[in-house]
Amino acid sequence: MKALRFLAAVGTALGALCGAVPVTAQEISVTALQGARLVDGRGGTPLEPATIIVRGEHIVAVGPTDSLPPPAVATVVDLRGKTVIPGLISNHAHVGQTNGTEQGAANYTRENVLRQLRQYEAYGVTTVTSLGVNDASVFYPLRAELRAGKLQGADLFGADHGVGTPTGAPPQAMLKAAPGQIDRPDTPEKARAFVGEQKARGTDLVKVWVDDFNHSLPGKMDPAIWRAVIDEAHKLGLRVAAHIYYLADAKALAEGGVDIIAHGVRDVPVDADFIKVMKDRGTWYIPTLELDEATFIYAQRPAWMSTPFFRNSVQPPLRAQLDSPAWRSKKQADPAVAIAKRNLSMNLKNLKALHDGGVRIGFGTDSGANPLRIPGFSEHRELALMVQAGISPMQAITIATRDAAALLKLDDRGVIAPGKLADIIVLDADPTQDITGTSRILAVWHRGRQVAGPVTSFKP
Repeated sequence: MKALRFLAAVGTALGALCGAVPVTAQEISVTALQGARLVDGRGGTPLEPATIIVRGEHIVAVGPTDSLPPPAVATVVDLRGKTVIPGLISNHAHVGQTNGTEQGAANYTRENVLRQLRQYEAYGVTTVTSLGVNDASVFYPLRAELRAGKLQGADLFGADHGVGTPTGAPPQAMLKAAPGQIDRPDTPEKARAFVGEQKARGTDLVKVWVDDFNHSLPGKMDPAIWRAVIDEAHKLGLRVAAHIYYLADAKALAEGGVDIIAHGVRDVPVDADFIKVMKDRGTWYIPTLELDEATFIYAQRPAWMSTPFFRNSVQPPLRAQLDSPAWRSKKQADPAVAIAKRNLSMNLKNLKALHDGGVRIGFGTDSGANPLRIPGFSEHRELALMVQAGISPMQAITIATRDAAALLKLDDRGVIAPGKLADIIVLDADPTQDITGTSRILAVWHRGRQVAGPVTSFKP
């Protein structure tokens, strides 16, 4: 019976493909990706060998290769011995803040944002959410063009300026943001007004920076302000993501109705009360493990730093810095390194507890927020760290694809299935056995077109 239902579904899909209205390859391209091991993003047993039929931007049929012949109009791509997974989806990144070793508003140009989005795409991250500090005059036109498939680069979503505090987070000394690039209300009324302005511009989400960056800033956001942000955003049909560090803040925000905890809790172990409120309210949790690892890992020179997968993600000025013995010595002596190592250790433990407790986990790294958080490469390190935390490779892939799409309320991507966008990574390894296999990229398909090959041919 299952086989009959499958063949009927295939017949329907191929009928739409080749039925009453003739379709030629010149009108709308048709491609059959044939013979690969399919990891479809839903967490089930891989299908091997599988065929994926793509028409235009979308997948129209998926099934066993011996039961799904390619239509006559299709270009057949032989993927025997390869593995395919969905394009990765970042729920927490930033664009336009860095270039080489530099950070600041001068980098928020159309050209630089596109350069970064092309790098994300080449590394298999086909959807990126820029959580605040966006220049609206650049962000919104690019978002529209990318999501219409008019430009090459990852699809772009974001949180407009974001809402910070007048003299605290996010720290201006670090970000060097332009005037108006971050909204900094000092009253609940002003906070509501800023949310309304962001809604009018068309923001996807609202971001609030609540904590004091581990006691490094004058103070935290007044709870009356973040409560006003959440209330106003919800009235306007927007969801809110919160930058946090401490468990107490994360718990208060979850109880106060925030939709997304945008960083991991790093001060103390999470407790049963926090897990319960997160589950009861359906609040999402993005651990951003790589945020702290990036603070210290490059000074340690792990073996993967010599691989093309890493080195081709690094712009020449940053590569020179990372290769400098003087820089490495200075970094290793920085007191921030010990703090970052403790933060990462706590974050790993808390992620495992929250995942085991049934909390909804999203995927993000804070890549692009400073030069050491490298677009595209950081997302693959995040997968490895999730597995280090005790999550299986298959679970990590599912979080970075299907679940990350669900966090954004996107039902058109995140899994390889009929009707979804053809965002696909072709790998020369099986990442369900070893998560580092996600670095063995042979090709990236985005919206039905191959947009990248092996990263050995990519230049940052």
